[in-house]
Amino acid sequence: MTHSTRTVLLAQVFISAMMATLMTGVFGMLNLGPTSAFLAHWGGNILTAWPIAFVFSLGVGPIAFKLAHEINRLLP
Repeated sequence: MTHSTRTVLLAQVFISAMMATLMTGVFGMLNLGPTSAFLAHWGGNILTAWPIAFVFSLGVGPIAFKLAHEINRLLP
């Protein structure tokens, strides 16, 4: 595994973990409010969401970078 590939994979691990934590936190708080029930379920929701977010990020990451590159190329 090259250094660049390892860096991209590690970045995807961190990005997916942060996004899973933030998204489950925001939507859990919106649905349940700042309650003990929210806190009791949040950890499990993160553990469920993280692997899904990681797989999705591997799929959409290259597409997002390609789109960003193409848009940036068109802008002055």
